[in-house]
Amino acid sequence: MIEHDAPPTLPGGKYAVACARWNPLITDRLLEGALGTLRRLGADEDALTVMRVPGTFELGAVCHELAKSGRFDAVLGLGCVVKGETEHDRFINASVASSFQASGRETGVPVLFGVVTTNDFEQALSRAGGKHGNKGSETAAAAVETAGLLRSIRAGAG
Repeated sequence: MIEHDAPPTLPGGKYAVACARWNPLITDRLLEGALGTLRRLGADEDALTVMRVPGTFELGAVCHELAKSGRFDAVLGLGCVVKGETEHDRFINASVASSFQASGRETGVPVLFGVVTTNDFEQALSRAGGKHGNKGSETAAAAVETAGLLRSIRAGAG
């Protein structure tokens, strides 16, 4: 058996981050976490592109265009959907997750789901730098690892 791990950093990698403006107390923290992690893992400022979008639902179209551009090793979609009195959260979450997955398959560029999906605002806060970590930071680390694995596969490893 041959096992391959992604490199901990991806020198020369370029990353796009699309971040929803809705629920800014959460999404701003997700964005800070993602950018901090990308920088810590070796991305310089010229390698980072940030796009702000109105809400989480709009992430699908923007992330798809970013991936389709061919300019990025990975695209991160960051947002926050808090369950309300209706079931709108289920439709938004499923739609965005599905669009990210389809974009990644279609373009070959990983589009990562950094959307906090919680029952209440307190849970969202705990996932945006609170006791449950920072989903933005976790998504950035996964983006670097996934891009590295794909680069390895395309170079003939495995």
